Amino acid sequence: MVNFAEDLKLSRLALAIGCVFAASSTAALAQDTGDDEAENAEEPVEKIQVLGSRIRSDGLDQAAPVEVINASEAIDQGLVTLGDLLRTSTVAAGSNQVTAATSTAFVTEGGTGTETLSLRGLGANRTLVLLNGRRIGPAGTRGQVSAFDLNIMPLAAVERIEILKDGASSLYGSDAVAGVVNIITKEGDDSSLNFNFSQPMESGGESLRASGTLGRSFDNGSFRIVGDYQRTQELARGDRDFFACANPYMFDRESGERVDVIDPRTGDYHCNDLLWGHVWIYDYSGTVPPGAKAQFDYDGDLGDYLDSFNERASGPADMRTPEGWYPVAYDRESFGLTNADHPFQDLETLSPEQEVGTVFMQGEYWASDTTTMYAEVLLNRRKTTTNGYRQFWSYIYNENFFAGNSLSEGWTGAQWLSPTPITDHSGGEITVDYRRFVAGIEGSIGDWFWDINYQDSRSDGEYMTKIIYADAIYDQNFLTGSCEGNTLSVRGIPCKDVPWLDPSFLAGDISQEMRDFLFGSEVGNTIYNQRTLEGMITGEALELPAGMLGVAVGLSFQQDKINDTPGETTLNGNSWGMTSAGITRGKSITRAAFGEIQVPVLRDAPLAHRLDLALSARYTDVSTYGGDTTYKIGLNWALTDSFRFRASRGTSFRSPALYELFLNNQTSFIGQRSIDPCINWGEKLNTNSIDPLVAANCEADGIPADYPGGAISATVFTGGGFGTLEAETSTAHTAGIVWTPGFTDFAASIDYFDIEIEGEVTLLGAAQIVGGCYASQDFETEPLCDQFFRNDTDLRIDEVQGNYLNIASQINRGVDIQMNYPFATDFADFELNYEHTVQLEASSKLLPTSQPQDRVGRLGSPEHVGNFNFAMMKNDWTFNWTARYIGSASNHEWYGDGEYRDDASYFGEEVRVDLAASSVVYHAFSVTRDFVEEGASLTLGVANAFDKEPPKVSSSAYTTRVGNAAFYSQYDWLGRRAFVNLSYNF
Repeated sequence: MVNFAEDLKLSRLALAIGCVFAASSTAALAQDTGDDEAENAEEPVEKIQVLGSRIRSDGLDQAAPVEVINASEAIDQGLVTLGDLLRTSTVAAGSNQVTAATSTAFVTEGGTGTETLSLRGLGANRTLVLLNGRRIGPAGTRGQVSAFDLNIMPLAAVERIEILKDGASSLYGSDAVAGVVNIITKEGDDSSLNFNFSQPMESGGESLRASGTLGRSFDNGSFRIVGDYQRTQELARGDRDFFACANPYMFDRESGERVDVIDPRTGDYHCNDLLWGHVWIYDYSGTVPPGAKAQFDYDGDLGDYLDSFNERASGPADMRTPEGWYPVAYDRESFGLTNADHPFQDLETLSPEQEVGTVFMQGEYWASDTTTMYAEVLLNRRKTTTNGYRQFWSYIYNENFFAGNSLSEGWTGAQWLSPTPITDHSGGEITVDYRRFVAGIEGSIGDWFWDINYQDSRSDGEYMTKIIYADAIYDQNFLTGSCEGNTLSVRGIPCKDVPWLDPSFLAGDISQEMRDFLFGSEVGNTIYNQRTLEGMITGEALELPAGMLGVAVGLSFQQDKINDTPGETTLNGNSWGMTSAGITRGKSITRAAFGEIQVPVLRDAPLAHRLDLALSARYTDVSTYGGDTTYKIGLNWALTDSFRFRASRGTSFRSPALYELFLNNQTSFIGQRSIDPCINWGEKLNTNSIDPLVAANCEADGIPADYPGGAISATVFTGGGFGTLEAETSTAHTAGIVWTPGFTDFAASIDYFDIEIEGEVTLLGAAQIVGGCYASQDFETEPLCDQFFRNDTDLRIDEVQGNYLNIASQINRGVDIQMNYPFATDFADFELNYEHTVQLEASSKLLPTSQPQDRVGRLGSPEHVGNFNFAMMKNDWTFNWTARYIGSASNHEWYGDGEYRDDASYFGEEVRVDLAASSVVYHAFSVTRDFVEEGASLTLGVANAFDKEPPKVSSSAYTTRVGNAAFYSQYDWLGRRAFVNLSYNF
């Protein structure tokens, strides 16, 4: 355990520079008031380098707001990974983050299993991550790799994490738009073994970590070796009730009672996830109810509630089927009987199974009293496994309509069909091998310090994906009989007749012979290389009346390469439900020169105990774009010993990342109802639930007023914007006060931040593209309307094309508050910490003439987030209580286009939808017993102690959910869990 008396002193220094910082002996110097004061003042003060400045100083002239998180806090809260720990910081908790779970549910940059950090919600590629003050290259799979994967660095090697909560491109480079995260590894001679286990009260999501570290110092150097193994068990959808079954979750406007459809077969609310086993009907007789699907009577009870097709048929064009088929999903009663909750769904991965192994080594060789050589080696392997399920479909004639199909025996009438089977052949396995080498030499010449270092990182990721062969399906579309004797158009193998209308096949019971014909797997590979060479020198240039002028100058060279090669089937365009994709390959070289000065303006003057000015600038030239200059001005004004004001203004320049320029088409899928505003636009117009302009444009596009929407998901293509993209520019302002009163150990800071990005490089969502088209005043000439295509047959949206582009702007404003109060009594020592972030604005504009869309207060972007920690230390015992606060959030104003709205129409009934979440507090309790003589420590605790579930929200295009649960990274998905940590020091 760290000495508590020392911690009291360090906490005050920490907030003096804007963080809770376990730092240097200068804290003790600042507190000395005895007879030795004059003698101590003559002793040389150790010069250190803190995040936010390249100049070595006494650590007290820091103008930038910096937060420091000790890695040991993860043990007290039952947090397993570096990503878990960083997401608790309020600078990250106020925005939705990419986690292993979200990367499984959605297409995310870096591929499945990747975990990244986005400060202020401005994007992971605008957050620079350093390891011991030096760049660390990105990792991941597929074409969209640009950010550091937090899985790479194990907590066992980490001492603390420093977070600079201010733009700093002029100091650190173009990625530092939203801030900088600096991971500091452990030093010293301590060695230890550590075992950590976390067990949820319900199965799924268990984790085990075992690590060991060995550190030694010698007369002329030191070294440290860390080995870490972590395994996290899969969390499947069926492991948690709130994810397993999705209901509309709608309410009566008067009574507040649920109005969701009841499934009469179970007596419970109908689960409406992925429809399975249905035959979609394209009817030309006018007798099949609009939107109806044919469903087989698997349980033998549909006849108790519905008439079969055969019972309904009277004329020759009416639809007839083999026995056991019923129309469903066309009205409230039949909707409750529609199969949309297959057992495959419960096996779908929500948070993947992951194995991560890491070896980290670092060492120093003291060549002389003034020169040190150092090196780091980081080796990491991550293996991520996911399981899934999906639909697939074909188009066939019935037995006697159009050309007819002899294999559709018993299906007659004026219809053709689209059978839609379900399969669990989905998911994959990802293995990412990452290595990083650093070599450097640093030293001093008098009072000047210099450092030259080289970093080489390589991410090599293989992604195995389960696929469905396109030629096995497309070659059989609209056949008039057997395909036996033919060969497939791509693979050239003999064709086999697929039993499209077999109820067992539709339900996912597929024979091995047919699986071999339809299904396969492929392996793609992504390699990302980053090399950097940087040299810097810092020192005191001259003495001014108020002190020494600090200077730092340096040069930087960086090379990035990406090469993503999809599997052979995808390259050949033979992966069904996915696009053909080429190789994403690109390279860039970045050269930069930077400088910084710290000017002491005043010392010991009235109302200016200390006044410093910091100036920095950088010129950056990127081979794929061009050059630009950024600057930063910082003011640090200590009015007294205990009261300090700080402020800064800086600019940033970020050229488009390699994947933003060179990404070859990537594919995702999205439900029609999530993107198509024209569905049932006539009814919506009658109930004032659609903008009249949108309805008019839908009508002008030839969409019928009662258009029910397409059944099949739309395919969304994304690609790079090389040749059209411009660099982003941004401006960041901060202003804050720090109070460290001399009469107590309490300390506090309040900082205002304002970051504005111009020409932000972004990727519009499919809903933004389609919605923007139909909401346009110039519908006939709107460019967004050229980025999606409708199917000529059923008017569904087939494809949406979304390349990276520059939008007008994005603004993020808010206030960070931190407080720390350590105190001691005769009973025990105590420490209270609290941090809070208030988001004032998180808005973006698509076009210069567009209205800003502010996300603050919406789900995923709450206005308030906070962390409270209480610690009590008594003898060899430590008791911890952590409370993590997530403020309330609501999408009702977004739903109402700026006005609060909760009305909706549900099967013709006016209902109320719930698109909001109340505030939630997650509590973690732990107790640690230190066995000092034995060198051991044991921590026991419980996280999410009161078993808070994610909030429930209604089904809507304006919410993201799984099951009924809001699916945002701020909310806990595992539930209450116990954790234990055992460490042994030697």
